[in-house]
Amino acid sequence: MNIRFMGAARTVTGSRHLLTVNNHQILLDCGLFQGKNEGGGDRNKHFGFDPHQIHCVILSHAHIDHSGMLPRMVREGFRGKVYATPATVDLCEIMLLDSARIQENDVRYVNKRRRSHGQKLVEPLYDEDDVRELMRLMVKIPYNTDWTVSRGVNFRFTDAGHILGSAAVNLTLTENERTVKLGFTGDVGRFHDLILREPQPFPQADVLLCESTYGNRLHDSTEDSAVQLLDVVRKTCVEKKGRLLIPSFSLGRTQEIVYTLDRMKNANLLPPIPVYVDSPLSVNATEIMRKHPENFNEDILKYMETDPDPFGFNGLEYVQEKEASQALNNEERPCIIISASGMLEAGRIKHHVKHSIGDARNTILIVGYCSPGTLGAALLGGAKEVHIFGEPHQVKAEVVRIGSYSAHADRNELLAFIKCQDPKQVKNVYLVHGETEAQTEFAEYLHKEGFANVYAPEFGEKIEL
Repeated sequence: MNIRFMGAARTVTGSRHLLTVNNHQILLDCGLFQGKNEGGGDRNKHFGFDPHQIHCVILSHAHIDHSGMLPRMVREGFRGKVYATPATVDLCEIMLLDSARIQENDVRYVNKRRRSHGQKLVEPLYDEDDVRELMRLMVKIPYNTDWTVSRGVNFRFTDAGHILGSAAVNLTLTENERTVKLGFTGDVGRFHDLILREPQPFPQADVLLCESTYGNRLHDSTEDSAVQLLDVVRKTCVEKKGRLLIPSFSLGRTQEIVYTLDRMKNANLLPPIPVYVDSPLSVNATEIMRKHPENFNEDILKYMETDPDPFGFNGLEYVQEKEASQALNNEERPCIIISASGMLEAGRIKHHVKHSIGDARNTILIVGYCSPGTLGAALLGGAKEVHIFGEPHQVKAEVVRIGSYSAHADRNELLAFIKCQDPKQVKNVYLVHGETEAQTEFAEYLHKEGFANVYAPEFGEKIEL
């Protein structure tokens, strides 16, 4: 019985953890590596294991850095089951189809340039047919339901509060009459989320795989986020008469921002400027969120009693067609454009940034984590010049960050989440989904809380359970 860390090991993307129990290989998550550091490109092309040999996948949630390589697994021959919560399955269909389309469009754009330079053309990791084949393999498992996937491997999902449908995975592993309780937090959400319920306590574990994205940081309070957002809107769109670009994940973050703007609109605080959500995925994601109000917290449910649609208001337009998206680049009026992706690595937001980054009137507002090596991280790091689609661009637009919109728990929230565990019963804690500095500091806090053995595995490391 062992586990091998094939992703999100001392880095924040590409979550993949390979369990071997009774000669069956079970994969926890199968995420896309994002960014250019740590060999991400190679790790997306080569799994480091044979997809044919994977018995099943247990998926914590639908974010692309956790689910984004499942269609590639199918392309390479995987035909096992993929277990996820009902909301996660619904979201995977739209998010992975969107991922396939983005890859195909970006590859088409890049190949046009490579062809003109006589360079070798590239191919997408997968296409829409691979996604459709994957969806036939997915099985919906509700929260707090015990499920057996193979001999000696049982699990239960509990709500992690990170995004709609996100779950901690609680496994009971038995081999040679020895049983290990393994807890995998997935990504942990906020305890005062604008939309979702708080993370749920989870069963006692012997071994814990714990995310550590913000293990050394504290977020601004969510109460401050609306004030900060309104200040940025007024400064950019009213005072400078520029465009406010908000790179945002289509699921969760986009709805939180729209919900905040909706409340501003109802309170007569939002300036009379057009707001565009330029993402076909966001429209579909919002509809799926409406299908799963069981994940909403009491505050938004109460708000919806007087405003049944917290994700729509006069002046807000959801943009789906490519032509309408391209037309926004010629928009002269001050406006707000919310578009994917959150790390500025793909999608329509890259085109908007390309057309806006050289104008000091404009603002690029980062509202979430950006992995090292991504365009978002370069902008947050103060880069004066960045490359977009292989071409250099001077950074003249203002770059602003609001950290309170993060969907990840901060240090104190992570500690609160694992308070349900008796440290004396947890033999080992393995920190995943975090950069080395964050993991080192978070390990110190865990030691103070009584967790004796805390370790951050390296990529590819195999550990006996």
